Amino acid sequence: MKFEAILFDCDGVLVDSEPITNGVLRDLLEESGWSLTPEECMRFFIGKAVRDERATIEARTGRPLTEAWMAEFYARRNSELQARLKAIAGAHEAVAAAHVHAAERIACASGADRFKVEMQLAQVGLMDWFDGRIFSGHEMPRSKPAPDVYLAAAAHLGAAGGRCLVIEDTTTGVTAGVAAGATVWAYCPLPENGPTLRQAGASHLFGHMAELPGLLAAA
Repeated sequence: MKFEAILFDCDGVLVDSEPITNGVLRDLLEESGWSLTPEECMRFFIGKAVRDERATIEARTGRPLTEAWMAEFYARRNSELQARLKAIAGAHEAVAAAHVHAAERIACASGADRFKVEMQLAQVGLMDWFDGRIFSGHEMPRSKPAPDVYLAAAAHLGAAGGRCLVIEDTTTGVTAGVAAGATVWAYCPLPENGPTLRQAGASHLFGHMAELPGLLAAA
C-alpha cells in the first residue's frame, strides 16, 4: 500500500528526548513531594502532557500545579534538551525515505508544545523536512490519545486519515493514530513493549528507525 501521507510523532521517534525530559520532571516532582524512580516516572508520563495529569500531580504532591511550576519545568527541560539532545539513530534516513514515498506529504504531529517540537527538530537537523507542517497537541481541542493532532495534520496535507501512515512509539500515540483511521507502525526498540503497542492497534513493530526505508519500499 502506498500511503498518501506519513505522520511522525516527535519525542522517542525522531529525537531521543524522553529520558531527558522525564529526568527533569522526576527531579522537580521529587522536590515537590512526590518521589518516583526514573522507571516509574517514564512509565507514568511517557506519551502524556504534564498538564493533563494535573489532578494526579496535585494529589501526590499536595500542592497546586501552578503556572510558575510549569514555567520552571519548561525552563529546566529546555536547558537540558539544548545541552544533550540527539536524533534517534536512523531518523534522518527514515524521514528522507518517507518524504519520497509520500511525494513530500509528511508532517510531525506531537503531543508536546510547539516550542519544544520546533526547538528539538532544529537542534538535530530535521527542521527543514517539517517546516510549516508541525502540529502540536497543545493547540488542539484534545491531546493524544484523542486523534485531533493527527486529523489536523492529515487535513493540512490533503490526505484521508485512512490513507495515512503514523509512526509512533507509545500506546497513547498509537491509540491516537488508530482513532484517526490511520495505519500505525510502532518504533519499538524494547521488545518487552511490543505486546502493549500491538494491543493499542499498531499493525507493525520495528526495532530500529533505519528499518523504515525498507518497510516503505515494500509497502
